[in-house]
Amino acid sequence: MKLARPAVLALAAALAAAGLARAADAPPAAPSAAKPAAPKPASSADAEKTLYGLGVAVAGNLEMFDLSAAELDTVLRGLHDGWAGKPRVKLDASLQQALSELARARAPRALAKLAAREKEQGAAYLAKMGKEKGARRSPSGAIVIPVKEGSGASPAASDKVKVNYTGTLVSGRVFDSNQSRGPTEFTLNGVIRCWTEALQLMKVGGRAKIVCPSEIAYGPDGTNGIPGNAVLTFDVELLEIAKP
Repeated sequence: MKLARPAVLALAAALAAAGLARAADAPPAAPSAAKPAAPKPASSADAEKTLYGLGVAVAGNLEMFDLSAAELDTVLRGLHDGWAGKPRVKLDASLQQALSELARARAPRALAKLAAREKEQGAAYLAKMGKEKGARRSPSGAIVIPVKEGSGASPAASDKVKVNYTGTLVSGRVFDSNQSRGPTEFTLNGVIRCWTEALQLMKVGGRAKIVCPSEIAYGPDGTNGIPGNAVLTFDVELLEIAKP
């Protein structure tokens, strides 16, 4: 969930991004000469896990509202009535505006709670990751855990590098990845300090987990999609030191 996203249709957008939008919203598929193989039926345990994950995804999109237990019960009644096709109120422009105003009013409190949670969880996570096999620390405290050792050169802070990466929060939620966009190039001293220092401890061809304390990432304010005080983990593959 992007924390700066307006409340209206945030849940629908999140579900669509996860591939859960209605089939009617997708473009029609081209005719195929061969009949595709039937998908393998999921086990009951897998199906239950997937549906539980749907609930977790919905809960993540409700964080911006900072709901009490009683308010959550009301939301669940609305969810059930909407699922049954018998909502008691219409989601018209007026109600959408009210949702936006509610999110804006509660955003400061919700973001403060998220930041406090990230700070508490992050401290324990940093201590754990610092004990991982082969873990090294940069001068400012970035933790580099090798997954595959490279055999090429190590970049300097002023070098331009090409990488593949996926970034996750302590919860495991992916907040950014270039896997669908292709390799990313940037000058090493033009990004967060955690990356500037950590990638200098890697060699071309190597892959590592880079754990970034909040202080050398996005700090107490966070950024779009990243809460304040968040400890970040990046799975990084250093592909090459690019030519200037």
